[in-house]
Amino acid sequence: MEHARRIGFLLLPDFPLMSYASAIEPLRAANVLAGEAIYQWSHLTVDGAPARASVGLEIVPDLALESAQDLDALFVCAGGNPAGFDHKPTFARLRALAAAGVEIGGMSGGAFILARAGLLRRRRCTIHWEHIPALLEEFPDLLLERTLYVFDGDRSGGGGGLATCAGGLAAFDMMVDLIGRRHGARLAMAVGEWYLRTQSRSGEQPQRVSLRERTRVANSKVLKALALMEERIERPLARGALARAAGVSLRQLERLFADHLGETLAAHYLGLRLDRARNLLRQTSLPVVEVALACGFAASGHFSKRYKARFGQAPSDERRRS
Repeated sequence: MEHARRIGFLLLPDFPLMSYASAIEPLRAANVLAGEAIYQWSHLTVDGAPARASVGLEIVPDLALESAQDLDALFVCAGGNPAGFDHKPTFARLRALAAAGVEIGGMSGGAFILARAGLLRRRRCTIHWEHIPALLEEFPDLLLERTLYVFDGDRSGGGGGLATCAGGLAAFDMMVDLIGRRHGARLAMAVGEWYLRTQSRSGEQPQRVSLRERTRVANSKVLKALALMEERIERPLARGALARAAGVSLRQLERLFADHLGETLAAHYLGLRLDRARNLLRQTSLPVVEVALACGFAASGHFSKRYKARFGQAPSDERRRS
């Protein structure tokens, strides 16, 4: 009889409880529904000390990462600010496990850790949308997909593969998919029904709802301009260029923004750029001047003034608080 698949969960400080639970619960259900232990799991931390989730709950690990052995797969569960994790022994251990044929995975911000370990070179991957700007600032050449989950390499659940997901409920979708690939669609469907899931989601589906749903704007001209704004943060488009792309005059587009969003074109664009800057200040170690440039501000003094007006503190203060 085939041995139970042994899966480890490396829980980093401030790991997201939702992602962890969404990944481990399908394995428990699979065992119950299969009538045998087809999965075994263990909890690991970097030093063997309890791991505290972002909600404050602590989980006592089974062992430290350095002592991990006989694993078929290891998933790194990271949240909060994964860019702040820089522990070279952990990166070395992850590389050693991958070289030994252990399937490596990342959940929520876990892909950031895998990138730092050098395990995402020429590999398709994904990460929670909140961490995408910071990840691409540090690793601009990643084959990053803005989807729920990605399998790269061996998709049968065997060794050597790479599995990453955006976290949250996407971890559940990924695990159910892995269960189906290894034990068949019937068991996977039963696991989904166990947790009252009435509709499955494939890995290719987007992480976020559409721009129309997020903004509650139905006007196609406004949506076109908004999409271009989100794409062009580092090199902002002029208002006239946005209007031409939307197929209306600048005066018409300004009127549409006032009607649908209650603010001017320039004010909305500025808000998007400053929100991106705040994300980078909190999740990267980029100098403030580089954050300003990455968000389309040529002068750091102008950036600081605008930032303080929006958030009530200077960019340097934001960095210190983070």
